[in-house]
Amino acid sequence: MIFLETPLEGARLIDIEKRGDDRGFFARVFCANEFAAQGLETRFVQGNTSLSTTRHTLRGMHFQRPPHEEVKVVRCTRGAIWDAIIDLRPASPTFGRGFGAELTAATGRMMYVPRGFAHGFLSLTEDAEVLYLVSDAYTPGAEGGIRWNDPRFALDWPAAPASISPKDESWPDFDETAHKAAWNAKS
Repeated sequence: MIFLETPLEGARLIDIEKRGDDRGFFARVFCANEFAAQGLETRFVQGNTSLSTTRHTLRGMHFQRPPHEEVKVVRCTRGAIWDAIIDLRPASPTFGRGFGAELTAATGRMMYVPRGFAHGFLSLTEDAEVLYLVSDAYTPGAEGGIRWNDPRFALDWPAAPASISPKDESWPDFDETAHKAAWNAKS
């Protein structure tokens, strides 16, 4: 695997190294030793998948409040997505900044999303399937979200969503004061 820095502290893009022949290829998508050597999480307790049947389906921006923050390793296994993350860790040098990258089944590129980040994606194709490794079990009471197009973060989405759930559409703009208070109270 090839680990690539992103503009956000602790977040990585991960490219797989395909070993192939006329039958196809083989590649690692996770190796505890390689992740540990990069200082990344090596323990994952859930594997989740989602399928977006319609092009330009938006899912996000989701996060888990302390002490239930999650590390995610996100890989598109069919089609293509634009994967977006926002650093919500108050003590981080990249707090409040966002980043996005295209993940496709063809390239196998993955996004490593550290604890304390909001995450979401926009499907770029029909039938886009995404696989997530997650470090902590989902805790409904710790769930939070931010409006996908909150101007505070100026994420450069490649298209407007054609489909978005009522829940994701109703997330509020980011309240930095309330977020920092909640983060500090629960950490």
